[in-house]
Amino acid sequence: MSNIKLFESKKIRSVWNEEEQKWYFAIVDVIEALTESPNPQVYWRVFKKRLKAEGNETVTNCNGL
Repeated sequence: MSNIKLFESKKIRSVWNEEEQKWYFAIVDVIEALTESPNPQVYWRVFKKRLKAEGNETVTNCNGL
């Protein structure tokens, strides 16, 4: 089931995974809501690159989520 959630009037795309009983949220929508970045896709790519450079392995190889 796909759904749109609101956070402080910002739309955040989400999907419910019935099997895992978990919600998944579009990271670029979350970044836009939290940072008010004019280009959340670029913000995410730069942030992910910095995390990987620091040895953080929690991010995936996906550019757009």
